[in-house]
Amino acid sequence: FSGADLENLVNEAALFAARGDKRLVRMEEFDKAKDKIMMGAERKSMVMSEKEKRNTAYHESGHAIIGRLMPDHDPVYKVTIIPRGRALGVTMFLPEEDKYTQRKYEMLDHLVVAMGGRVAEEIVFGDVTNGAGGDIKMATDIARKMVCQWGMSDDLGMVEYGDHQEHKFLARDMTATRSYSENTAQKIDSEVKRLIDTAYNKAREMLLSHREELDLIAHALLEYETLGASHVKDLMDDGEMSDPPASPTPPELDTVNKKKNNSEDSSLGDDINPGELSPVGA
Repeated sequence: FSGADLENLVNEAALFAARGDKRLVRMEEFDKAKDKIMMGAERKSMVMSEKEKRNTAYHESGHAIIGRLMPDHDPVYKVTIIPRGRALGVTMFLPEEDKYTQRKYEMLDHLVVAMGGRVAEEIVFGDVTNGAGGDIKMATDIARKMVCQWGMSDDLGMVEYGDHQEHKFLARDMTATRSYSENTAQKIDSEVKRLIDTAYNKAREMLLSHREELDLIAHALLEYETLGASHVKDLMDDGEMSDPPASPTPPELDTVNKKKNNSEDSSLGDDINPGELSPVGA
């Protein structure tokens, strides 16, 4: 966190303490503030059907299981099916140390974890939803950068393909010329697809071999809504939680406010995703 981030964290924690009529700001408020900053504000007033909750629970469970199994991926920090921001659920990972660069095998692990939610839906329900759109977009972005910018493709080699300026004017973007041939463009697309397909198949293999844990974590999410790293570890290692989280309490809202909030939530459109992952790389 930068100095400005820490200031924002303290302010949010103080607001949580004030809402709870507390005289002191304790670690509980700091944890809530950190979750709000990193994962977005909770939208407990958003009404979800049991079918959507179940789909979201399995989606997030897929991310969490693979994230914990991948040896070079950041550890799981928290998993929730409480809507936050524009996501219906979130799986958050936190690095154990500051990282300024990432190796190729770490990037490949990120691709596998990103596929976990979509694969879990397919295994459990025999079908998929449009909720994995954010995961697919993130995985595609990572894979394309691996091929075009970071020289991580054995087939295409250590060559930069394309002009990767972040901020282009629309007119310039429309008239930009490609610095490589159509044949090379096809090879790039094929390599990107190969990386993602390989990650998808690996995620499927891993979840099929941990099908029981997938059910355990999804059922726990449906009961408690939010699980920490220790809860995920207990469920995967022992099949039960030694110290389960507190049962969620429904928000107290009057009918008018509930209708207003539901109206606002429904206006968010098709951009809502069942799950979101923490950002990976740049």
